[in-house]
Amino acid sequence: MRIALFQPDIAGNVGTILRMAACFGLPVDIIEPCGFPFSDRRLKRAGMDYAAAAEVARHADWNAFLDSSPGRLVLLTVSGGTALPDAAFTPDDVILAGSETSGVTREVHDAAAMQIRIPMREGFRSLNVAMALGIALGEAMRQTGEWPE
Repeated sequence: MRIALFQPDIAGNVGTILRMAACFGLPVDIIEPCGFPFSDRRLKRAGMDYAAAAEVARHADWNAFLDSSPGRLVLLTVSGGTALPDAAFTPDDVILAGSETSGVTREVHDAAAMQIRIPMREGFRSLNVAMALGIALGEAMRQTGEWPE
């Protein structure tokens, strides 16, 4: 299982996600361009010393990522047709989250084998991307037995 971030905008969110990835032993793909310098101090502060332990692959663009992506793409999206409790995950899934401000392009959306959404109360639009990834990864790791020992 892997995490992929499509053109992330907020350094603090990426740092938080890198920290989570390091704790769970999950690799992270960053699909550029990022909306901040990758050396941003906010990324380092949010990731603390954990982020350095994360396995990170940076890709120049969407096509470079696709050329190296080893698994099934599962997109987290507010417009997903599959609710998270109904999603069936596999160990080779790449859980993909879009940019905080603009999501993903139609091309990226269409490339995903499954588009999942996290059900929320009416009137609420979305969660923070790091929180949403944590929720989805928790369910995916539970289903696949991927939790670290």
